[in-house]
Amino acid sequence: MRACLFGSLLLLAACQGPLSTLDPGGPQARSVFVFTSAMVLVATAAFVLVIGLFAIALRRGKRVTGGDAASATQAERRWILWLGIAFPMSVLTVLLAATLWVGEGQFVRDDRLPTWRATASQGGWQFAPLGADGMQGATTDRLVIPAGEPVIVEIVSTDVIHSFWVPRLAGKMDAVPGKPNRHLIQADTPGTYLGQCAEYCGVGHDRMRFEVLATAPRGSSAGGQP
Repeated sequence: MRACLFGSLLLLAACQGPLSTLDPGGPQARSVFVFTSAMVLVATAAFVLVIGLFAIALRRGKRVTGGDAASATQAERRWILWLGIAFPMSVLTVLLAATLWVGEGQFVRDDRLPTWRATASQGGWQFAPLGADGMQGATTDRLVIPAGEPVIVEIVSTDVIHSFWVPRLAGKMDAVPGKPNRHLIQADTPGTYLGQCAEYCGVGHDRMRFEVLATAPRGSSAGGQP
């Protein structure tokens, strides 16, 4: 028992960290976290239900004899209809709708939002805001955005396929050569959020980490690690 408790503490210690999806720091990451938690709960409940029904079937099956067989068959058909067909279809329909809703929330809906270009290459990232005059003020391995405001990150690669991922702010988005992908992110509070390339991209993959620095609005004294 003590070993189980100790092991659980070790697992809980891994639930928080600079690259943890279990510690969301923005609305996009939070919606994914809530949806994932709901799916885990539903899956756990379904597992417990199936095991319980299996145990009931084993116990009842031993007692069904003679004239009880006909009524048992009718009961089995009802079990199959409601718990074998209707219940799974209802749960899967709800999960599908939730998946589409969460996924839609990750897409860019307002082209007027501030936009940054993230350019990936083997060995590092280049970030720069996009304005009327194109890219200005480029930075290496650091994306600077305003805290509390949604921004668009236009992601592209100069060589192979990479993947832009800031676990605490949003899901993953591939960086594809010649095909810019747009990603919506937002940091709720000022601070530094770590990101990394989430797809093995060959030589230099170990140097594909970067950080997103969310700065406080002007006139605010907030800051520090979120």
